[in-house]
Amino acid sequence: MSGNPQRLKRADRFELLAPAKNLACGLAALECGADAVYIGAERFGARRAAGNPRCDIAKLAARARVFHAKVYAALNTLLRDEELEAARRLVVGLHEDGVDGLIIQDFGLLELDLPPLPLIASTQMHNDSPARVRFLQDAGFSRAILARELTQGEIGAISSAAPDIELESFVHGALCVSYSGRCALSYALGGRSANRGECAQPCRKPYTVRGAGGRVLAAGCHALCLKDLSLAGDLEGLIASGVTSFKIEGRLKDLDYVRNTVLYYRRALDAALGKVGGRKASSGQVESGFSPDPAKTFNRGFTTYFLKGRAVGMHAHAAPKDLGEPLGAVRSARAGWLELDAAAPVHPGDGLAFFTKDGELRGTPVNAVEGRRLRVQDARGIAPGTELFRNRDRLWRKALEAARIERKIPVALELRTTRTGLELRLEDEDGVFAAARADCAREAAKGAARGRQTLERQLTRFGGTPLLAVRTALPPAPPFVPVAVLNRLRREAAAALLAARCAAHPRGRRRAVDPAAAYPEKTLGPEAGVLNALAERFLRRHGVKSVERAFESGPVRKGERLMACRYCLRRALGSCQGGGPVEPLFLEDEDGRALRLEFDCSACRMYVHLA
Repeated sequence: MSGNPQRLKRADRFELLAPAKNLACGLAALECGADAVYIGAERFGARRAAGNPRCDIAKLAARARVFHAKVYAALNTLLRDEELEAARRLVVGLHEDGVDGLIIQDFGLLELDLPPLPLIASTQMHNDSPARVRFLQDAGFSRAILARELTQGEIGAISSAAPDIELESFVHGALCVSYSGRCALSYALGGRSANRGECAQPCRKPYTVRGAGGRVLAAGCHALCLKDLSLAGDLEGLIASGVTSFKIEGRLKDLDYVRNTVLYYRRALDAALGKVGGRKASSGQVESGFSPDPAKTFNRGFTTYFLKGRAVGMHAHAAPKDLGEPLGAVRSARAGWLELDAAAPVHPGDGLAFFTKDGELRGTPVNAVEGRRLRVQDARGIAPGTELFRNRDRLWRKALEAARIERKIPVALELRTTRTGLELRLEDEDGVFAAARADCAREAAKGAARGRQTLERQLTRFGGTPLLAVRTALPPAPPFVPVAVLNRLRREAAAALLAARCAAHPRGRRRAVDPAAAYPEKTLGPEAGVLNALAERFLRRHGVKSVERAFESGPVRKGERLMACRYCLRRALGSCQGGGPVEPLFLEDEDGRALRLEFDCSACRMYVHLA
C-alpha cells in the first residue's frame, strides 16, 4: 500500500465511529461501513431519550462481530452515590452482552469492581490538554474523546504527551457551545442536567443581547447556537496529528442521517487512508450505488470550528434548525407562484425554508415547478428578495430509502476432492478460514466447462450472508456433484466461517492504573462534575486536595459560572476589541431569565454566568 508511514503517528488502523439512537440505526451504521458504533445503555447515558435495552445492544454487538467492528456503550453521566451499584451491575451485564468498551464521565466508576472492559473518557471529562489526557492514560483509560475546540496543532501536542492512549475526535455533527461539552446551563435554568442526560438545550434558544448599560445589541438572537461540525476534508491532517477514531455525532438523529453520513465519511476516510497508507479498523466492503450528501440531512450549516484556527462564521444566530441548501433569492411572488433568479433545482414534494422580514423561520412544500417558477402551498411571508432554502429533497430521500446498501466480506473459495468426497474451504480478508466436508460419490462431469460453471454458480451463491466470493479454485477435472450437496457444502462452510470470525473478534482489556498518576489540578470546583464519594476518593488519591461537589448536588447560586466557551459572542457580533478589559454582555430569554457573559481577551475565552 502506498503512502508515507511516518505520517501514521499512532497506529496503522483507523476507525470510523457512528452513532446509534437504537438498534435499527446501529445495524444501518454497520451496513454502511462503520468500524464501530456507540449506543446508549438503558440507563446513565448522556442522552436519556436514546437509552436502549440490553437485548438490543447484544444483538448489535453480535452483528458487529461478523465484521470485526466494535460496539461502545455510553454510560457517560454523573452518578449519585445511590446509583453506583446499579451502574456496576449494568456494566457487568453489558460486558456479558459483548460490548467492546465503556464511555464514561464519572471517576467513581473506577473505584468499582468492574469487568475488564476498556474505558473511554467522555469529552465531558474536559480532554483538552496534554496534561489531562496524559493523566487519563496513566489512570487506565484506553481512549480519550478529545474536546471539540482543539486545533490540529493542539491535538498533535496531546498525541506526543500521551502516546499510549487512543485519541478519538468528533468530525461531524452538532457542536456544544460550552468548552468540551461541560455545561450547567440547562440545569441552572430549568433543573435538567446535561451531565445527567437531560439537556434541554437552552443554548439553542433566542435571546435579547444587551450591553452593560442595557442597550439592545440584538433581539431574537440565537446567541449561543453554533453551526454543525464538518471535517470530511481534514481527515488526513487529523491522522497526521494522532487521531485514530473519527466520530460522527448524532445519538438523537434519525435513520436517514445515520445512513447518509456514515456512507459519506466511509468514502472520505477510505480516500484519506489511501493517501497515508493506513487501513480501516474492521472488515468488509460496502456496495452501494447511492451518492451520499451531508447537506441533504439535518444540519445547521457547517463549520470547521477551531481545527484550522478560529473559523469565520461558526455561529448560527438566525435559527437552530435545519435550513437546508440555499436556492437563491425570490425575484417575484404572485398568487402562490414564486420566480427565482435561476432555474430551481427542486421538484414537487420538496420542502422549502425561509425567513420572513421579521426574522421568523417558516417553511412550505413545493406543489409544482415550471423552470424558474415554483408554486408553493403557503407563500405567506415570502416577498421579492426572500432567500429560499431546500430542507427536504424528496427524490433524494426516496433514492436513499430505495438504495440497496450491502456490506460484504471478500472470501476466497477452494473446492478440494477428498478420499470420500469433497471439502469446501473458505478464507476471508483477515486470514480466518473454515471448511465443510461432504461424503459423496464423484463422477466426471460430461462437459468440463459446463461442470465448472455449475460448481462456481452454486458454491458462490452467498445471498443472505455478508460473504462475497472474489476468488474460486476448483479441481482440474471438475466432478459432477448433485446441486443439493453443493448447496449444503456452501451453507455449512459459510456458517462455519462466520462463527470463526465471531470467535476471532478481538476484545480489548482495561488498562492498569498507575498509582502514582497525578491529576493535573489540585483544586476542583463544581464544573469538574464530582457528584459521589467514590469519585472524590479517586481524585484525592491522585493528588487533588480540595473538591467542591457538582452543581447537580443542589441549587445553582446566582453569579456561578455555568460554562466556558472558546466561541466568542463579541467576535460573532463584530465587536471584538482585541485585548484588554471589556464590559460584559447580558442575555435575556423569553421568560426574563438573564445570563452574564464575561470575556478574557488575553486567553480569547468567553464565560457564561447565571445573572
